[in-house]
Amino acid sequence: MTTRTQPPFRADHVGSLLRPQRLLRAREEHAKGTVTQDELRALEDEAVRDVVRMQENAGLRSATDGEFRRASWHMDFIYQLGGIRPTDEKLAVHFYNEQGELDFSSAALRVHDRISLRETIFADAFRFLRGTVTTAVPKLTIPSPSMVHYRGGRAAIDPQVYPDLEPFWHDLSAAYAQEVRALAELGCTYLQFDDTSLAYLNDPRQRKLVAEQGGDPEHQHERYIRQINAALAGRPEGLSVTTHMCRGNFRSSWAAEGGYDFVAEELFSRLDVDGFFLEYDDARSGGFEPLRFVPPGKHVVLGLVTTKRGALEDKDTLKRRIEEAARYVDIDQLCLSPQCGFSSTSEGNTLTYDEQVAKLGLIVETAEEVWGRS
Repeated sequence: MTTRTQPPFRADHVGSLLRPQRLLRAREEHAKGTVTQDELRALEDEAVRDVVRMQENAGLRSATDGEFRRASWHMDFIYQLGGIRPTDEKLAVHFYNEQGELDFSSAALRVHDRISLRETIFADAFRFLRGTVTTAVPKLTIPSPSMVHYRGGRAAIDPQVYPDLEPFWHDLSAAYAQEVRALAELGCTYLQFDDTSLAYLNDPRQRKLVAEQGGDPEHQHERYIRQINAALAGRPEGLSVTTHMCRGNFRSSWAAEGGYDFVAEELFSRLDVDGFFLEYDDARSGGFEPLRFVPPGKHVVLGLVTTKRGALEDKDTLKRRIEEAARYVDIDQLCLSPQCGFSSTSEGNTLTYDEQVAKLGLIVETAEEVWGRS
């Protein structure tokens, strides 16, 4: 097997990790005004140092800051784009789990002015991560430009600002392209666009919602792919970019179901990224058949290890599933990871820290036995 010296790595992970309880308590106290911003920052720094050491000790070749400085995987970034603000309205997302159903709500967004990049988003967080890693490649995760549109559709965009959507799409991708260049200048060599929309659109229920919002459910994924490509056009040499596509991740629950079949051909053949992190932890994720559209030179990171439950997967079962996937794409193009983050929102999924560490260790061990140490 070819040794992976660039991302994605044979054993990798999506990004978010369980927040320490001391950090969650500090955030609550900060909201009450009893912990200062400086005190909170110091606690965040300490927690990031600890979680980076954990990832390196587990044998991972990449490390994130666990997204510890965020409340959620996407809105902390989106609200920092010029021209976007939170609103008093609530965005409701319906989730499912093995016990039943639950709802998640967060502040919606409003595009109230021309979209722009006012400053490099997450710059300080990346600088700290870059200075903290010792053996791992620092990896930064940000929401893809698709999420700005998917979280509200046309109704969230002021028609006085963008009477026609083409300038909106142009400004959005231009702001992202500027962000990508700025992050590369800071030394970022591993960037991930997190995008639930491209997985959601495989679910007929989600496509129905898109139609009800006045969108084009049959072709919306094509528009999103074009906008991501525009954001990555001319990206700096030496910057590896992946995308992660899951069906929702909130307190061990999901929002959508279905395989990648609906978007697969356009997605794998046209999206200009180096690797695809795909959710494959259970039957709701569908089969590996869509991987037949993955072209040579692209890598697929199989999310076979679930973050939604603490029980540890069987290593032989993981190997058999990798072999199944290799029927559709060369095994040398495959890697292994959890199916999603462990804590897409600050609440985290229903497993323990030790169970999280054990799963990351299992991924490293399995990858070494399948592909060799790399």
